Amino acid sequence: MFSVNLHEFKPIQALDCINLNMIIHKYELLPGLIGAVIFGELILLRSIAIQSLVFFMIFNLLSWFKELSMLETDSQLNQEFFTLTTIMDEPIEIKANNKKTIIYFFAPWCQVCHLSIANLQAQYQKNQDIDVIAIALDYMNKQEIVNFSIEHQLTFPIALGNEKVKKAFKVKGYPSYYILDEDNTVVSRSIGYSSEFGLYLKTF
Repeated sequence: MFSVNLHEFKPIQALDCINLNMIIHKYELLPGLIGAVIFGELILLRSIAIQSLVFFMIFNLLSWFKELSMLETDSQLNQEFFTLTTIMDEPIEIKANNKKTIIYFFAPWCQVCHLSIANLQAQYQKNQDIDVIAIALDYMNKQEIVNFSIEHQLTFPIALGNEKVKKAFKVKGYPSYYILDEDNTVVSRSIGYSSEFGLYLKTF
């Protein structure tokens, strides 16, 4: 006849109770662990945000100091306008032709230029009341500028600048740009990154 000794199950039952208590204890600790992880991530995000804000403020402060050395607003461009050659081997005068014009100076190695040039292209396409003339400076060869234009699918004219133009327009950093009115008077100026909306406000 088959018989069962119930005493044999006591250690197993005790072990099960211990495991169950451990599981319950782990689940009780889980919210605290999750909370600690979330808190740590929030601290990290806060630190990144503060560092980004400080960098942004320093960058804008430096840009503002450089902007002070540019041509003053309300200044009239000399009637002897520069004539440069575009990457399409066509001559172009650096002036406004009966509409507001953005004269945009850039260098092909400038990372901020790479980041912001799409905003200029978008504004050029959307706003029929403005012209854009981009002027390349500090480049090694023409192909560098052609590659830059192809990479960003630029459709406005791009002129090949020189040190004489750079000095005349007091270009101290990239990107720099002036906005001219119909009478070739400087109505706005800026240096550094510009958003599409920022460009729109300056040309409004």
